[in-house]
Amino acid sequence: MASMNNTELLSPTSVFFDRILSCAQEREPLSMAVCWPCSLEALAGALEAERRRLIRPLLIGPRCMLRQLAAQLSVDEEDLTIIEADTPESAAALACELCHRGDAEALMKGSLHTDAFMHAVLDDEFGMVTGRRISHVFVIDTPQYGRPLFVSDAAIHIAPDLHQKMEITQNAIEVAHALGVQRPRVAILSAVECVDPLIRSTVDAAALSKMAERGQITGALVDGPLSFDTAVSAHSAAVKGLVSSVAGDADILIVPDLDAGNLLAKELEYFGKAVTAAVAVGGRVPIVLTSRADDVTTRYLSCAVASILFAVSNCQA
Repeated sequence: MASMNNTELLSPTSVFFDRILSCAQEREPLSMAVCWPCSLEALAGALEAERRRLIRPLLIGPRCMLRQLAAQLSVDEEDLTIIEADTPESAAALACELCHRGDAEALMKGSLHTDAFMHAVLDDEFGMVTGRRISHVFVIDTPQYGRPLFVSDAAIHIAPDLHQKMEITQNAIEVAHALGVQRPRVAILSAVECVDPLIRSTVDAAALSKMAERGQITGALVDGPLSFDTAVSAHSAAVKGLVSSVAGDADILIVPDLDAGNLLAKELEYFGKAVTAAVAVGGRVPIVLTSRADDVTTRYLSCAVASILFAVSNCQA
């Protein structure tokens, strides 16, 4: 396809994501319904993922606007597959219907608001909901930690209850498995490490740890409550006298609510120089669910993650 200005220069400074990209590029590109890519970043992200042989984008939105954006990216409009939609809401509904019918293998949020996008995803009418809970996972590789972190849920569930946290945790474990972390260590985060009946997140964390012991959560080592510092710093855990197979060595961070998770992920991205990807799992197909402010790199890396999740899901089916 035609050049997209400087997007060819974009590449992750991450050994982990280099491996994810290489693995995804060994597979056939996913047919991806790209919902309302009506900003330069959103469209460039989808087209960069196509250039890297990760996806075959079906661009859903106003044809005239998408042509104008493509021209700004020096992309020939003949190279685009555009499906007309007049509003973000109609684009989201159509994208979900394409996935339900099997005309698309994955779904990508463009420049519309997350609530409008998820309204369609969670609507039974459009066929994206299965028997599983849909939840969001940030995949974060920060140079200070030395290996990837999975943060959940920081985009969909505002204040999850215990049962929802159990399902969120299991989904995050399965994402970690798919991306090569065979026995992830899961830290259930709170502000403190002791159970305090006045702090609900500590009670939930203790319950989730016990649920893992009883086999209600599988495929990982789970401990909590743990504060962020004790989850990722062996020194902090030692100073506080914690004896744990997870403390100081966590792979997955389960946050108490959306506020905490979103702040944590964005702080790691903007202040910690982290390379990130963002997906939602548990639906009919993998969903690339990034922020409207995310750059092209985050968007195409999220497509790479979605490609691997799709392949793993098909192998298990």
